[in-house]
Amino acid sequence: MTKAGIIRTGIGGWTFEPWEGTFYPEKLPKKRQLEYAAGKLKVIEVNGTYYGSQKPETFAKWACEVPDGFIFSLKASRFTTNRKVLAEAGESIEKFLGQGLTELGDRLGPLLWQFAPTKKFEPDDFEAFLKLLPDKLDGLKLTHVVEVRHDSFKVPEFIALLAKYNIAPVCADHFEYPMIADVTADFVYARLQKGSDDIATCYAEPDMQAWARRLETWSQGGVPDDLSLIDGTRKVEKRPRDVFAFFIHEGKVNAPYGAMAMRELLEERARR
Repeated sequence: MTKAGIIRTGIGGWTFEPWEGTFYPEKLPKKRQLEYAAGKLKVIEVNGTYYGSQKPETFAKWACEVPDGFIFSLKASRFTTNRKVLAEAGESIEKFLGQGLTELGDRLGPLLWQFAPTKKFEPDDFEAFLKLLPDKLDGLKLTHVVEVRHDSFKVPEFIALLAKYNIAPVCADHFEYPMIADVTADFVYARLQKGSDDIATCYAEPDMQAWARRLETWSQGGVPDDLSLIDGTRKVEKRPRDVFAFFIHEGKVNAPYGAMAMRELLEERARR
């Protein structure tokens, strides 16, 4: 059995003007930016799907522009999650899933359902929402991750719900939003958002080393001992897990360099 899952490091989106002539070579056509980014990174979190629908041919085009093993995480529609009663999101979920996501094939990764910072935890309604998330679409396996940003979710009942439905929380390293580092699914999804544009790799070297250790621990089936858990009494099955780690800081100018530096650091640690 494999001793560890795959750790993929990446960024949010691939179209960002400050990356032109810095991360992207001078005069690289915009139409080749995804191809270039996918050659340097292992995963990209797509933000455009949060704001509007795409066409099936768009997803097919994306899939053709990236190498084998590359993964897209898609942020689900804001019209699905920004509602008072989540149990009523069924039609909106179907609309999001029906826009042609499966054209990505094996490039399709976690679907990210992001909630507003004002959205509070209502156990019955939130479970009703989780029940609406299918585990397959057109024969393709789906995986789901939720990003909750209100402190009311910091209760064991929420963690138990996620584990019940094999859904991961976003582990957000953020200045304001709660960090939820509990492992509840067969993968882990981290958003590293405390990076600085004044640091070439987003995070300073000691922090990079600390996060590298955590990513390794998760991939090996463990739980980092230096991150607080909402429910520290839960026993987590020790088995390999794929890990997704995104550098998405405020300015995000150096995000690609942070993701690439983390991958190099992980490879270096693996050789020791």
